[in-house]
Amino acid sequence: MDAILKASLPRLREKLLEALQAVLPIVGIVLVLCFTIAPVSPSILLCFLLGAVLIVVGIMFFTLGAEMSMTPMGERMGAVLTQSRRLPVILGVGFLLGFLITISEPDLQVLANQVPSIPNMPLILSVAAGVGLFLVFAFLRMLIGVSLPKLLVLFYGIIFVLAAFVPREFLAVAFDSGGVTTGPMTVPFIMALGVGVSAIRGDRHAADDSFGLVAMCSVGPILAVLLLGIAFRASDSTYVPPVLPDVGDSVQLWQLFHEGLPTYLYEIAVSLLPIVILFGMFQLAALRLDKRTIGRIAVGLIYTYIGLVLFLTGANVGFMPAGNYLGQVLTGQSHRWIIVPIGMLIGYFIVRAEPAVYVLNKQVEEVTDGAIPAQAMGMALSAGVSISVGLAMVRVLTGISILWFLIPGYVFAIGISFVVPKLFTAIAFDAGGVASGPMTAAFLLPLAQGACVAVGGNIVTDAFGVVAMVAMTPLITVQLMGLVAQLRAGRRHTALPGAQPVPAGAAAFADWPDDAIIEL
Repeated sequence: MDAILKASLPRLREKLLEALQAVLPIVGIVLVLCFTIAPVSPSILLCFLLGAVLIVVGIMFFTLGAEMSMTPMGERMGAVLTQSRRLPVILGVGFLLGFLITISEPDLQVLANQVPSIPNMPLILSVAAGVGLFLVFAFLRMLIGVSLPKLLVLFYGIIFVLAAFVPREFLAVAFDSGGVTTGPMTVPFIMALGVGVSAIRGDRHAADDSFGLVAMCSVGPILAVLLLGIAFRASDSTYVPPVLPDVGDSVQLWQLFHEGLPTYLYEIAVSLLPIVILFGMFQLAALRLDKRTIGRIAVGLIYTYIGLVLFLTGANVGFMPAGNYLGQVLTGQSHRWIIVPIGMLIGYFIVRAEPAVYVLNKQVEEVTDGAIPAQAMGMALSAGVSISVGLAMVRVLTGISILWFLIPGYVFAIGISFVVPKLFTAIAFDAGGVASGPMTAAFLLPLAQGACVAVGGNIVTDAFGVVAMVAMTPLITVQLMGLVAQLRAGRRHTALPGAQPVPAGAAAFADWPDDAIIEL
């Protein structure tokens, strides 16, 4: 164990630099706003800065911990499931995994606590059942080899038909729930499960189908909450804004975070426990990994636990009140439309601080053998999130229904999926779920809520939907990146001596040799 800890120290320093690069731009933007057009109290500013420190350290531990524990656990469990060749076992365990992991997802807890019109438990259980059911569908898709775009057309068609019959109080929350369920606890494990399940197929397109699980698991919660909205009468609970901190000295500042720490120590322990128990059962029944591998996974779980506790403490205690107050101050001025470009700037950088984004980018680079670099994925996600936050702020200021944005966006995203390489489509829909993580729920959503309070809008119908917008635009930007790669690779292919005419469509791209795929 000591050797594993010492060996991980250089990696921790590497992750610390990555975390600083992700969080410092957000801190810089907020500081510039605080000292210019959006003055805040010293208490709020100090809480924000201490929260930023905790977030940096939390990202450092979490990203390394996920690589050491969550990814190998998921891959091995996925491989054992499919090796059993018993479909009822695969589907039953898949539903159980999706249900338990979602119930313990920190992002879902954050969202549920901010929704005034729906009690926490019905919302959480509905979302968990939706994720479990659609993880089963995702496994079936991978084992049978069904095209992801066709399934997306079917399920999103059902979603938009149901949306016409659902009360407005449920609409934005339903689409938000699809984004928050794919957070830092769920994404590493589910994506690794996909790699493990696809590896057992052994065909040349198995790696392509290893992506898409997050996309399918994002659909389930939306359908579940829409059905909940049809069957359940929303309550008339009023919105309760986060309490703005008021500290007089450094001891009171520390006390504020110290009071929140036990809550997250308990929540993350409960979150990790089902995964640890299930992995222990797999280890005893089938895996039988050696002591060194178990020790590495154990150290990784400890890092993951420490990282998530620090991250959520910093985000919820330090970032959430600051985001809400900044939204009120910026929108309370005569030039309230300034919230749109500022929101876009914050959105561009805030996705880089999402813990699960690191996991996705790294896995994309590994599975594609560098054809899709992590840096290119990061830029595509940042551009998409920037646009989505700007549109979300336009919604807050105008009160436009979220369907005016989501229906055209999803129609376009699903439409181009039939001409884009299927690997890019699966990655794009996974990226949409990954981009909308705890930073979105803990900073951007309060920012929109504060702005909505300042303009006198409806919190539930106008402010909620930020997460849904953040989950939608990466679907377009990542697929457009794939379309550009396809066109460039086509020109390169036809330029080769004796090359045959290139067939149209994504299938041709998928059938080309690996050296025809260029770096972006």
